[in-house]
Amino acid sequence: MQLRPYQQEIARAVLKSIQDTMGLSFSVEIARQGGKNELSAHLEVLLLTMYMAAGGNSIKCSPTFKPQTIISMHRLKERLNDYGFTGLWRTEAGYIVRLGNARQLFLSADEGASVVGHTADILLEIDEAQDVARDKYTKEFRPMASASNATTIHYGTTWDDTTLLEEVKQTNLELEKNDGIRRHFRYDWQEISKYNPHYMAFVEAERARLGADHPLFRTQYALLPVRGGGRFLTSSQIAQVAGTHERLHQPQSGSLHVAGIDFAGESEQMEDEVLTRPGRDATVLTIARVLSTNTGPTGAEPLLHIVEHYDWVGRNHATLYTQMVDILRNVWNCRHIAADATGIGEPVVSFLRQSLGSRVIPFKFTQKSKSELGFDLLAAIKSGRLKLYKGDGSDEFRQMMLQLTRAKSVYRPNQTLNFFVEPSDGHDDYLVSLALVVLAASRCQPRVAKGKPTGQM
Repeated sequence: MQLRPYQQEIARAVLKSIQDTMGLSFSVEIARQGGKNELSAHLEVLLLTMYMAAGGNSIKCSPTFKPQTIISMHRLKERLNDYGFTGLWRTEAGYIVRLGNARQLFLSADEGASVVGHTADILLEIDEAQDVARDKYTKEFRPMASASNATTIHYGTTWDDTTLLEEVKQTNLELEKNDGIRRHFRYDWQEISKYNPHYMAFVEAERARLGADHPLFRTQYALLPVRGGGRFLTSSQIAQVAGTHERLHQPQSGSLHVAGIDFAGESEQMEDEVLTRPGRDATVLTIARVLSTNTGPTGAEPLLHIVEHYDWVGRNHATLYTQMVDILRNVWNCRHIAADATGIGEPVVSFLRQSLGSRVIPFKFTQKSKSELGFDLLAAIKSGRLKLYKGDGSDEFRQMMLQLTRAKSVYRPNQTLNFFVEPSDGHDDYLVSLALVVLAASRCQPRVAKGKPTGQM
């Protein structure tokens, strides 16, 4: 079997534990796309071959059945065929691959999955262990290895210090100090790059795009955990956002512009009240100029200058509709417009699409979608691709900087991010509008200068 040296190192340790009935529990951190899944599939093929006469069960669980468990099953079947077992293996009950008397079971570790009653005689694998709930593992999966003292292996990439993977890792490091038996294996992107120059080029481009201290780069490639949250931006990152260009009230000739809109909630639309900014959320429209789409190693990341802000406090969405259409179409002629289509914003965005067509991008906030929006905003800031107009003493500039300074972040165990301003500290309407303008800019297609090969400056 063709495995890289670091994969072979893990495989040898696992096989020794199985053959000597040591019942060890391993933790394996391999940088994203570093070959963790291939290692798992090769181990499964080897064990099915070794035990095809004697029989026995190996079990692999993933955080979800679709798509993770299904992908793992498909990969095992491909490798069995690669090694000449076509026609000899078969599938049982939709989640078992059998070769002779040996079986590989694939189970979901989703909170609602019913898995009690299965037994792992040979090996228990926990895939993406950082996303598996500790209670689910402890109560339902860990006992599967007890009858035969089966070896267990936890694969994944780091996230924070509260995950199952991190817990197993810390236990293993302590045990290693006592008996010298290696139980924890860690291979970051630099280790993997020794064997794959194409991988090195890709990850270096990701580092340039995201920033070396971006949570996704730190956890997925550098294998360094995040620490639960705190301030969304550091003071140095806020300084990075500061630009030197002037605020504009109308476009410059030949410029490409995009927009992001965060709508005030329905409770903010009572026009018969006396409304003041400190106690009210606003509908905020942010305009950005797309200066370049060829600024990074990938040649596909836009450089953005925020050039204008509009905000409306206490204005009913219906009365804003005509003015917004005029601003977006006739003043700035925005190429793409990302707009909050959650709740009260949905009908307004629908009306905007009727007037402006597909250039309007409806965005619905969910835990997952907001997390992705936050990560993209962080990447744009940390890589220096997003700049605000220089301070002009306006309320709009003051609100933008205040929200950037007060914004907080929370990193959840399911590898998602929440970013917000505490209600007691003010609002996050400018912050959200800024994140949406980054989303709008991502829809701009890269331009390649004539007469030069793709990717060259």
